Amino acid sequence: MTQHPSPTPSDDTPLVRLTVDRAIATITLDSPRNRNALSARLRSELSEALADAVADDEVRGVVLTGTGPVFCAGADLKEIGAALRGAPVEPAPELPEVFEQIMGAPKPVVAVLNGAARAGGIGLVAAADIALAPESATFAFTEVRIGVVPAVISVPVSARMHSRQLSHYFLTGEVFDASEAAGAGLITRAVPDGDMEHAVDTVLRGLRASAPRALSRTKELLGELGSGALAAADRRSEAFSRMGELSAEFFGSEDAAEGRAAFFEKRPPRWAR
Repeated sequence: MTQHPSPTPSDDTPLVRLTVDRAIATITLDSPRNRNALSARLRSELSEALADAVADDEVRGVVLTGTGPVFCAGADLKEIGAALRGAPVEPAPELPEVFEQIMGAPKPVVAVLNGAARAGGIGLVAAADIALAPESATFAFTEVRIGVVPAVISVPVSARMHSRQLSHYFLTGEVFDASEAAGAGLITRAVPDGDMEHAVDTVLRGLRASAPRALSRTKELLGELGSGALAAADRRSEAFSRMGELSAEFFGSEDAAEGRAAFFEKRPPRWAR
């Protein structure tokens, strides 16, 4: 089948779309003409959408996905080349800021891949709390093959991938599939292509059933666990004490009382969506 390129969007055509349904904000990268590359304009719109989703009190979690056959191809190399030749580039958040928005968001972010991810696009995947990819999706850290270093994305990616696979794929730039990505810790699950809707619904049901404040604090806790600070031998006693206080705080909360009542009364808690 002959594939025709998508029409070039006009200056006012959004490259990122935000919708909200039943407490879930869905942010869609919608620049398939350049494989959802991380141009300055796309980064700006993505950052704005993330900020809007986080600020919305009705939003329980965020889905990050894309349109077209590629989730995100990474940096916009044409734009970078033009900028190096002196062409003006619109001001925009840099990738570290976008990654930090995702990793530091007080609400869970679920990356739902619609296709392949490359280079900086894999940084978005790693920054998310949960990542689902179709089995047909492929991944590659292509930086070394074009003469650059996967420096910025190493921050979120190294927090996910096992060190041996990280070395392998960073150093070779070779393509690997979704099953290998799951085995390496990069994604949560490789999903059979026809089962993605069911897999996403299962995750979102869990988020919709969770108490917002507990959900936010649990994400924060996961960040502490990922840093290894809680398990450090010289700080373990302090960590157990602090976690005991945290546990007591939440067990004594109104949300916990509501959760217990809902359990015994066999009904959904008031926060369920």
